Amino acid sequence: MLKIPLYAGLLVLALACAPTKSITAELQPTTLQAVNLEETLSRRDELMLAYSLTSYDAANRATAVVNGGWGVEVVRKGQQLNLPTLANPALPIQLPVPPNGRVVASLVLIEVDDYNRAQKLLEQVRRIHNIVAGPASFLLTATEVLTPLRYIAAGLVASGLGMTLMDHLDDDDLLGQSSVDLREADLRQNRQGYVRVPVVFSGQNLRDAFDYRLSYDIRLIKGRPKKNQPAPTRLTVSPAVAAPPANK
Repeated sequence: MLKIPLYAGLLVLALACAPTKSITAELQPTTLQAVNLEETLSRRDELMLAYSLTSYDAANRATAVVNGGWGVEVVRKGQQLNLPTLANPALPIQLPVPPNGRVVASLVLIEVDDYNRAQKLLEQVRRIHNIVAGPASFLLTATEVLTPLRYIAAGLVASGLGMTLMDHLDDDDLLGQSSVDLREADLRQNRQGYVRVPVVFSGQNLRDAFDYRLSYDIRLIKGRPKKNQPAPTRLTVSPAVAAPPANK
């Protein structure tokens, strides 16, 4: 009969009982290219980004949300921005992914007409940047058909701003919106460590056509995030889920 040493048996038992490391998702806007502008007369657009991560548990209930924002930045035709390295950088946001749950990353690109109102909104968003709010269940239900804008607006309300993003878009232009839905099980099987989401926001507003190319990354962090952690290999997801802009 095969005999297994006592210490080996204890080691196997300890490994079997060891808790699975948690996963944290990090959303980082990376690049923005202005192929064509909406404002052809001024030859420049004033842009802002709003983005969020929303987590759902195994029962498909929204459990937490975290928000981020960038802008207001002047962009000219043909210009390409490396968003994390700007003087006014787009900062990452992070959110733990529940066991057997999922996380939804959402992002919207806005052409600003009312600069002062947009700056006021961004100042409020910066106060809650990367601060986890929850539960978000009373704002988001599994049966809702949610757009990226709806996710972000609900996240701002859940974070205590007492407003919806739509209240600030009366005179502004929504150039595009994007979402990606990632399950915890799929994240654990992803050995590359990065999900790159490329999106194209294009359309027509009266006589002006616009075309923006944007990318954002979902970084997968096992356990608690560590400072100065080297960037892992990237995995590109194509095509990205990009919703058309709202009617203008």
